[in-house]
Amino acid sequence: MSLQSAIETKLRARFSPESLTVINESHLHAGHHHVDGGHEAVFDGSGETHFRVRIVSDFFAGMSRVERHRAVNQALADELSAGLHALAIEPTAPGENTRR
Repeated sequence: MSLQSAIETKLRARFSPESLTVINESHLHAGHHHVDGGHEAVFDGSGETHFRVRIVSDFFAGMSRVERHRAVNQALADELSAGLHALAIEPTAPGENTRR
């Protein structure tokens, strides 16, 4: 199972979203410097390391932006500790403005 599929599966199970989009943005970070195993390296943009999540769920109603981000990070804690380098999160409740 790809990392993208694992993220989608976990977020659907945890938040029962009305809408969910998971975008692999790894290619946008090609040429960026990062530390890998204690050594600085230049990222080539391949793989599944950088994602954007757009999620609309009743779960987020009444929550602050920070609480929403914490909930998503908690749901994906295993992926974050296993090599997911960056996660841009856009969580909203139904009826709130969302990015397209």
